[in-house]
Amino acid sequence: MSGHDKPKTASHKYTTRAYATGFLLSLSLTLVAFFFVWRFTDSGDILFSKGFLTLWLVVLALTQLFTQLVFFLHLGRESNQRWNIWVLGFAAIIVLILVLGSLWIMSNLKYHGGHNPLPENINQTIIQDEGFHNH
Repeated sequence: MSGHDKPKTASHKYTTRAYATGFLLSLSLTLVAFFFVWRFTDSGDILFSKGFLTLWLVVLALTQLFTQLVFFLHLGRESNQRWNIWVLGFAAIIVLILVLGSLWIMSNLKYHGGHNPLPENINQTIIQDEGFHNH
């Protein structure tokens, strides 16, 4: 048997155990976040404030992010992590551009749309905006 044909049972068990642990942690964090939101909406702001809820959801989301990076993407398990860090940074920049760009577009639509983006006499408005004249 060559070195390539040896079964890797120890690393396979470790990987399976890591995936199971990551899955259980992710599921737990999701259920905790769901419970916080459910209790908040069910209590009508009596138990805790919206700011408290927002803070805890951000903390749970960041914990979920790091859990998935470590257990599923195996960030931090190799000796040479430079490429993983670069890819993670690039992905973060892309997500940031998408989120901020979407927010910017939505705010501009709201700003330029005014109170009523579709006037009742839309045909007349288009004719006036385009410079057409009714004869």
